[in-house]
Amino acid sequence: MVFIFPLFILLAVILSTIWYLISPSKTLKNQPPSPVKLPVIGNLHQLGASPHRSLQALAKIHGPLMLLHFGRVPVLVASSADASKEIMKTHDLIFANRAKSSVPSILSYNARDIAFADYGEYWRQIKSIAVLQLLSQKRVQSFRRMREEETDILVERIKEISCSSSPVVNLSELLMSLTNAVICRAALGRKHGGEKFKELFAHFVELLGVFSVGDYIPWLSWVDRLNGYDVRAVKIAAEFDAFLEGVIEEHVERKKRASGGGNGGGDGDEEEEKDFVDILLEIENQKDASFVLDRDAVKALILVIK
Repeated sequence: MVFIFPLFILLAVILSTIWYLISPSKTLKNQPPSPVKLPVIGNLHQLGASPHRSLQALAKIHGPLMLLHFGRVPVLVASSADASKEIMKTHDLIFANRAKSSVPSILSYNARDIAFADYGEYWRQIKSIAVLQLLSQKRVQSFRRMREEETDILVERIKEISCSSSPVVNLSELLMSLTNAVICRAALGRKHGGEKFKELFAHFVELLGVFSVGDYIPWLSWVDRLNGYDVRAVKIAAEFDAFLEGVIEEHVERKKRASGGGNGGGDGDEEEEKDFVDILLEIENQKDASFVLDRDAVKALILVIK
């Protein structure tokens, strides 16, 4: 019984290779140059430990535009400014979508954010919200005081360390802390620190970069379950969802208290104090608008902005 499972996997690989070799070829005309690929895995074996260096080496052989196959997924690699311009500008609509990936879809509310959503009306609407309402020049300028406050905190922190017994300043760590504080205050309204949150966010970023075998070789998707990637993604997504629900409830309660108090700053002051969550919740509550965000879309946008 011990040898049944390895033998089954070996048999599956052999059968898949035979099927791949005898199946009729469906090559398209005028394809870019492509290195020789192996059955089943395609060119995955040529990526190596440093994919960017491996792709650079392949581009020197096959040219600035080449076609690779990662399992069943064809990948067009552009490694020159002219080729990139053709893809990103001249023929941008053709290349607007990206292949679906299981783990990022789990983490982004089934691809409801800007990065992973399919190109279409929904993507155009949320992009418009991001450009015109979240990242406009007026909105960026409204966060000037907050950026200055966080910069002052950074300078004071450097002074404290410089005057200590071991004046060694880790600028990378301090600048990362500054960036995190600015983004948190602009997006969420306050700094959300703590080791638990940092650990959660680190796991989130790590999972976004995970190589999912099932995305490229579907019949080997059980490997992802064996590695625990899907389970980890579901767990981290649930924890982040609970965190974002808490952030949203804070804003809702704060809005209720402000409206109930009857007096606060003027409209200009209120506008200046708005963060991204406030803006997205206002859009969500515009029931008569032609495009309405639901709660999952709001959380997906907050998550990407963070």
